[in-house]
Amino acid sequence: MGAAAFPAAAPQEDGDLTMNEWGTAGSEQLSVGLWHQIIIVIPWVFVGLLVIFVLRALLQHRRYSAVGTFNEDDRSMVREAIARAEKKTVGEILPVVVERSDPHPGANWMSALCFVLIGSAFTVAWLPWDSPGLVLLAQLAIGALGFGLAAILPGFKRLFVSGNRATSVAEEQAFQEFYDNGLHKTEAATGVLIFVSLLEHRVIVMADEGINSKVDENFWNKTNDAILHGIDKSSLRDGLIAGIDLTGDCLSEFFPWVEGDRNEIPDRLIIRRE
Repeated sequence: MGAAAFPAAAPQEDGDLTMNEWGTAGSEQLSVGLWHQIIIVIPWVFVGLLVIFVLRALLQHRRYSAVGTFNEDDRSMVREAIARAEKKTVGEILPVVVERSDPHPGANWMSALCFVLIGSAFTVAWLPWDSPGLVLLAQLAIGALGFGLAAILPGFKRLFVSGNRATSVAEEQAFQEFYDNGLHKTEAATGVLIFVSLLEHRVIVMADEGINSKVDENFWNKTNDAILHGIDKSSLRDGLIAGIDLTGDCLSEFFPWVEGDRNEIPDRLIIRRE
């Protein structure tokens, strides 16, 4: 019996693709299409995140403002809290609130740099790369937007201020306030500064050596927490009053009021921008 004959394979013409080649080409087209979709979506993600951060900063604007929002009734209630606390102690309490301890110019430039880098990366498909001058102009506009938002909105600027720097500038300012307001000159070394820096979100209680020698440093953490809790609840006044009451209770235990005690530091609240 003769061997079975199989028809010879037809020669492959130019332009014809095998099944494997069709699969490879399809995968490449799918990858290109997916990447194209990603390029389109990413800028909108960036815009969405930017809108969220800006709205958050706008909603929190009151938290970083004291000069224009702390009315006379608020000031009066804080002064009453000071007088009430000092009736129980020979200590002298002075609250000082600043909207910021430092202008943080570096934060503005850091915001601008981040906008240029991230904005350029996310808008790479739309930038006119064939015209370097226009690309530079577009990047400058993106950077200016980041700089402007940080300069105008404290809550947005705070995103670019590190925790260590916030603590450092607040502590330096508190130290200066303590001496500028004469809290180191009380007879029994019982001056207490309650310093609040809103932009840095820091509360520093600084006591003179007469108090520090007897009061556990951990106690002041309770005062800090009480004031910060008030700020987080959009009530700086209530936070200050709670902190002053706690300070008065502590001082009354170690430095109770005595007959003949005089008010060495006026009962007042200092508020200013910086």
